[in-house]
Amino acid sequence: MRNRQILLILMAALMLSSCASRKHFVYLRDMKADTRYPVVEKYEAIIHQDDRLAITVNSKLPELALPFNQGGGVRLTAEGDIASAGVSASQEKGYRVDVDGNIDFPILGKLHLEGLTVRNATELIKDRIIEGNYIKDPTVSIEFLNFKYTVLGAVGQTGTFTSDGDQVTLIDAIAKAGDLTAQARTDRIMVIREIDGERQMFMHDIGSEAIFHSPCYYLQQHDIVYVEPKYRRKSGEDRGWQVATILISLASAICSIFWAIK
Repeated sequence: MRNRQILLILMAALMLSSCASRKHFVYLRDMKADTRYPVVEKYEAIIHQDDRLAITVNSKLPELALPFNQGGGVRLTAEGDIASAGVSASQEKGYRVDVDGNIDFPILGKLHLEGLTVRNATELIKDRIIEGNYIKDPTVSIEFLNFKYTVLGAVGQTGTFTSDGDQVTLIDAIAKAGDLTAQARTDRIMVIREIDGERQMFMHDIGSEAIFHSPCYYLQQHDIVYVEPKYRRKSGEDRGWQVATILISLASAICSIFWAIK
């Protein structure tokens, strides 16, 4: 009976040693409860080529703002008021920023928006409308229609993701991609970003609160997030050799035990 128990224990130890490691890391491990961590800077999304923007102009007199909105048509309501003729297909798609960084805006013509923050672009359009004496007190709002980013590497689901808003954090992106896998290196999370026509890489450690101070904590349009794995993913051939090695080791151990018992 004792020999059988020893055999079972050794077999269990071999099987456990062959199992994949579980996820054991901790996020933001150096943050302390009841401690305040100031926000270093306010986030502002930057406009890039191929962005699609929803731009709406309003005024105290709605009829003055209608020509500045896509569609631009007007109609008379049953009460005799002036209203928009409806939303066109082009309006639903928004304004596309072309390869030169411009949009073709009603009345104002071409406007260069690439490289501007949403706030700067809003002020630019507002100032142009006032300078042209079209509207004295316009209000302008801009929203992204195609904010997207890509997540690759050791995450639950890789791919390109879209967002309704423009405030997506690095932690949001990882969560949307199904969280980190057990193979992820928490100290090697990269964000690749295009800045002034060049690509730059920023490294992050999700185990530290320092991630909140990164210029990439808030993602920009077209950012690439790459989570480096601890080791390369094994192919089917590699897994076959691994299983064969485990079986051979197990058989060898069993034979050795039986030989010792005899």
